[in-house]
Amino acid sequence: MSLQLVESFSEFKEFKNIDRATMMRVLEDVFRTMIRRKYGSDENFDVIVNTDNGDLEIYRNREIVDMGEVEDPNKEITIEAARKLEEDYEIGEEAIEEIDLASFGRRTILTARQTLLSKVLELEKDEFYKLYKDRSGEIVTGEVYQIWKTEMMILDDEGNELILPKREMIPRDFFKKGDTVRAVVLRVEMYNSNPKVILSRTAPEFLERLFEMEVPEILDGLITIKKIVREPGERAKVAVESYDDRVDPVGACVGMKGSRIHGIVRELKNENIDVINYTSNMPLLIQRSLSPAKVSSINIHETEGKVDVFLPADQVSLAIGKGGHNIKLAGKLVGYNIDVYRETNEGENVDVDLDEFADEIDTWILDELKNIGLDTAKNVLDMNNEELVSRTELERETIEEIKKILQAEFDK
Repeated sequence: MSLQLVESFSEFKEFKNIDRATMMRVLEDVFRTMIRRKYGSDENFDVIVNTDNGDLEIYRNREIVDMGEVEDPNKEITIEAARKLEEDYEIGEEAIEEIDLASFGRRTILTARQTLLSKVLELEKDEFYKLYKDRSGEIVTGEVYQIWKTEMMILDDEGNELILPKREMIPRDFFKKGDTVRAVVLRVEMYNSNPKVILSRTAPEFLERLFEMEVPEILDGLITIKKIVREPGERAKVAVESYDDRVDPVGACVGMKGSRIHGIVRELKNENIDVINYTSNMPLLIQRSLSPAKVSSINIHETEGKVDVFLPADQVSLAIGKGGHNIKLAGKLVGYNIDVYRETNEGENVDVDLDEFADEIDTWILDELKNIGLDTAKNVLDMNNEELVSRTELERETIEEIKKILQAEFDK
């Protein structure tokens, strides 16, 4: 019975995140409770726990008295009974007796085991929460353990369960069980009294940590990342500043022939990253944020929180970017809504690239039109509705609405 009990308790030494001293304290507390229930007091008991192998020893210390003088059997023992434990005992000495665990009874032992399990699980949850609560924004590396429809379970180096939701994954992310995954700790939340660590690969902090890992000058404090904006998996803009005139912040972040940024781009599934030299000169920052487009002039409307940007006709589609990502991210980076206008000379016959309407017309509709060779607004306007209906998957009402949007551009 005693051996069986020791084996059953030895499993608790395997729990994660709990240090030896804490585990010993919890084990001792549980067994002292067991002792108090049986003997009324645990003052004269020693509980020795070995967390390495799960061994447990309980000793009772009692004063040796003469026959017939025992007042408290828990704290006193007759000389006759003491000499059965050890022949050399004398009256007035302290007799040490090892208590057989089996003497507590099977029911008491099982109850103690359940109490211990409950306390250790609670402790483990507390330690897990403490381990991650202050790690928000840190990168962690783990292994994919389980995949569900809306999230994945990742195990860290210590076997802790972390959650990577689908919404926090880059659209082109594809992982299978056993794959190694890097992500940033987004937050730690309590769910039914259990701590839940949520990871993210789409947060700006993930990109920031990747830059810190690849660019020593950032960790050394020579370069500061002022702001990051992202459309995960598509495009990102990173504004950087150097406190040392001898250090080119953009060149340092990109690396020789792109050596530093290539690893980051691969990790982010080929997300295009624009590294921009930060400046407090707002017109210049707006100009840089719209790169690679060449800006002619800028009007800032402070009170309205918007900016009018004028560009040559051939630069407008570059400023807007594929799917409108470039202008959208530039606006987020500088904190203004950006409206672009093309410069035209008097009487010039100007056409507009369809990509410039990405903010107003769905991408799949634009793709339908491009698939039949219509790349500009005038191409579409010049084709009659019947032909557009027959050559695309678009309905007549949709085509009429598209033409209104395109025509409005020339009516401005």
